Amino acid sequence: MSQSLKIRTFGEGDLEFADSVRALAGWNQLPGDWLRLLRHDPTGCFVAEWEGRPAGTATTTTYSSDLAWIGMVIVHPDLRRHGIGRALLGHCIEHLRSSGVRCIKLDATPLGKTVYDQLGFKDEWSLARWETEGLRPPGEFSDIPGIEPATDATPFQALDATSFGVDRARMLRALAAQSRTFAHRSADDGIDGFGLLRPGRNAAYLGPAIATNPDAGEAIIGRLLSAADGKRVFWDIPDDNAAAVALARRLGFTQQRVLTRMHLGENANPGRPGNVWALAAPEIG
Repeated sequence: MSQSLKIRTFGEGDLEFADSVRALAGWNQLPGDWLRLLRHDPTGCFVAEWEGRPAGTATTTTYSSDLAWIGMVIVHPDLRRHGIGRALLGHCIEHLRSSGVRCIKLDATPLGKTVYDQLGFKDEWSLARWETEGLRPPGEFSDIPGIEPATDATPFQALDATSFGVDRARMLRALAAQSRTFAHRSADDGIDGFGLLRPGRNAAYLGPAIATNPDAGEAIIGRLLSAADGKRVFWDIPDDNAAAVALARRLGFTQQRVLTRMHLGENANPGRPGNVWALAAPEIG
């Protein structure tokens, strides 16, 4: 590592800088998203300094010894091409491995994927961000039987863990607390779907949304989009979920960008991407 570069733990005093580089990158997170990441893993979020001034960020989110996530890898545009991003990634990997984490995942942009390939990450599946603005969902979504508002994420934790791959109950509760709307659909044998819609800087963010069948998935997504009230919406969907992709197209969403889910280490808990109707967010899965 260059003597000009130092990596240290992220603190609440770094939130203003973090949000400033997020704005330069054009990303959708709000300050509350940074704070949620920091509170989830206070020793696993990092700031890179170049010649004594903040230059970049990276976060890790540990769900268990089986799985952790790397996200929010951002370098100030004026300080790129100094190896800062690669150094942050290496620091995150070392931190997680020293903590005993067996599998590390991230969602890679095409630009970042080359670096992740070189670090040994392997492709798992592809996904895309879809967006719309001014959407008024069709009448079929106006009064959906079985959809209920929810205030407690506890009933959905088992369904989420099966679909995501590991238990992320603490993160799910924090996301629910930040969300403007979240709902579930009850089936004869329990809950077969749930979803959240929360504010973002550039658009409302739809996700996570999990459903065990297309009827439940469409009902949940329709309920959340109705709550968006015609505002801009971002929706990240695994390509493996053909029903969700087809619904996005049918509703007039357009594809904004593509990403690749990647893993480092044994992917012993792949989850069920076909049940994932919307990601929680690329920085946390």
